[in-house]
Amino acid sequence: MKVVILAGGLGTRLAEETEVKPKPMLEIGDYPILWHIMKTYAHYGFNEFIIALGYKGSVIKRYFLDYHSLQRNMTIDLADGKTEFRDSEPEDWKVHLIDTGQNSMTGGRVKRLEKYLQGETFMLTYGDGVCDVDIAGLLEFHKSHGKLATVTAVRPPARFGELIIQEDLSVRFSEKPQTHEGWINGGFIVFEPEVLNYLKDDESVLEIDVLERLANENQLAAYRHNGFWQCMDTLRDKRQLEKLWQDENPPWKVWQ
Repeated sequence: MKVVILAGGLGTRLAEETEVKPKPMLEIGDYPILWHIMKTYAHYGFNEFIIALGYKGSVIKRYFLDYHSLQRNMTIDLADGKTEFRDSEPEDWKVHLIDTGQNSMTGGRVKRLEKYLQGETFMLTYGDGVCDVDIAGLLEFHKSHGKLATVTAVRPPARFGELIIQEDLSVRFSEKPQTHEGWINGGFIVFEPEVLNYLKDDESVLEIDVLERLANENQLAAYRHNGFWQCMDTLRDKRQLEKLWQDENPPWKVWQ
């Protein structure tokens, strides 16, 4: 089963970082957030990816072209130019890097991938969010409900602490791990191929033309994920993820 990752947006709220590289290539530790997402899927045995490129897609292409050499120790014989790779094993991934347009909307990017999906069930997520969702459990849930799509529902992390005030005095400050605003679309979606018929062109919006319509038609299931989820929408988010990665057990690192 193929995994589509949307990696073509501008990332305007991270403009300080995205002037030279697309948001999915911003690093957590020494690895792009795109790599972290792919590692999560690969942990569950899903290792064929279709990366929907757009803004600065050439940066992502170069990363994967050089991946084999950059991620492994090597010995180079300067006399004859022979190179030997040593120690670590390469990732067992197949990565399709497909240009889906500079200005395409989310649904438009997916529509451009139609011929690569070959009428099969596929997964999709955004190139800027990590979580510890059980991908195998998500797929089993999707199959058991028989809907055209299943979205992973998450509770958004709180961006600000809660300040409780009585008589002009702060009586409690709570840095809440989550808000009470309810569930949101966290990505990590499973789609049946029929959803592609809901999309028309580059102006199609996945969230409106597919997810909203499917919900209205009772064809959208929600897989509730109560574990960790975090998108990298701002520099604050990036710094928080970086801090978590430096801990002994980053909450989204399900792989060894």
